[in-house]
Amino acid sequence: MTEQHLPPNDPRTRWVASPTSPPAADPASASVAPAPASRPGTVGAPAARPTGSRHVVLAAVLAGVLASGTTVALTRATDDAGPAAALVAAQAAVDRGAGADPADGSGATTADGSGQTGAALPASASSDAGWSDVVAEVTPSVVAVSVETERGSGTGSGVIIDDQGHVLTNAHVVAGARTVALTLDDGRLLEAEVAGTDESSDLAVLTIADPPEDLTPATFGSDADLAVGDSVLAVGNPLGLRSTATTGIVSALDRPVATSDGSGEAAVTAAVQVDAAVNPGNSGGPLFDSEGRVVGITSSIATMSGSGEQSGSIGVGFAIPVDLASRVAGELISDGSADHAFLGVGLEDGEAAAGGEVRAGAAVRAVEPGSPAAAAGLREGDVVTALDGAPVGSAEALTAMVREHVGGDEVVLTVVRDEEESEVEVALASSPAG
Repeated sequence: MTEQHLPPNDPRTRWVASPTSPPAADPASASVAPAPASRPGTVGAPAARPTGSRHVVLAAVLAGVLASGTTVALTRATDDAGPAAALVAAQAAVDRGAGADPADGSGATTADGSGQTGAALPASASSDAGWSDVVAEVTPSVVAVSVETERGSGTGSGVIIDDQGHVLTNAHVVAGARTVALTLDDGRLLEAEVAGTDESSDLAVLTIADPPEDLTPATFGSDADLAVGDSVLAVGNPLGLRSTATTGIVSALDRPVATSDGSGEAAVTAAVQVDAAVNPGNSGGPLFDSEGRVVGITSSIATMSGSGEQSGSIGVGFAIPVDLASRVAGELISDGSADHAFLGVGLEDGEAAAGGEVRAGAAVRAVEPGSPAAAAGLREGDVVTALDGAPVGSAEALTAMVREHVGGDEVVLTVVRDEEESEVEVALASSPAG
């Protein structure tokens, strides 16, 4: 499997899962510089990402499809510049259409003019009568996000989180934004500014300049509210089509998904995977459960194409878990930055044998001196197969699990060394860089 490049007029590059993909590294202290090209995946502090191309990596999930000769990749679920999609063009009289995502230069999923939107339905026309009341209740909490950057204009989605005018969205939606405007469900236009961003989780909080008194904040749920098979609803601004609702189910939980623009350490999350149609422009929009509670923030999608052609939703979308999103949003509002734990190791995918069984895990390639990993006695060659009893199947999985914690948290790692399994207690530290 090789790197797939988009057309020359679109700077974004897409990654597919590959045995030669760079190994992931967990968050590290600011004293350690981002890894040089000769040492991909070594411990480094998350670096600020300039506006530019973004990559998305999904570990080991798509190998079966790729074996069939079809290209599968992950893209940011945001709208961008380039040739207008046929669907957006047809709706120009109703909506202003797709712009350019300021951070990732997407639009790739619609640049072929297919306008494919999966099962997208306007909020007023849900095909499932059981969802109609939920859609009517939650849609006023969802906003369309429009930004202006040096590269042009862009659109995304967001969700109102309180009556003080705070809106949660993706960091890549507003990266490099000179101006930010929000459109409420009823059509009102509001000015906003970026209150804070956290690229490690790809989350950002916006503040409405003069919030109206009748804002409708969303109700937030918790990770514990979700199970595989549960019904979910995504509401957002795909292809510039405001207040679009799509439904589906939770396909998987804790799916390790990494996104990067190639200039620094990837943002890695243990994502919620859904089959609800998510398309460019949905980035930053909320994922609701059947009770109308936010259970995730949509951020990326898998796309399938052959011969370089691009497509929209194929029923594999990803959302940032709500517990992480809620915590980061609160910290961005109060402090302007978010706390993330780090372990202090360089990682790559690996496997280990112990007790007559072979398990996949995260192989330790390097240990940073003075780090929590070093204090706990981890060594190069160790393979971590679980964290607090939850299986760790890859380097990305361990990185995502660690980043969900904050400095000071204590975790128990299951470590295999020389075919012997042991439990190692680790006191995680905070990464000053977030």
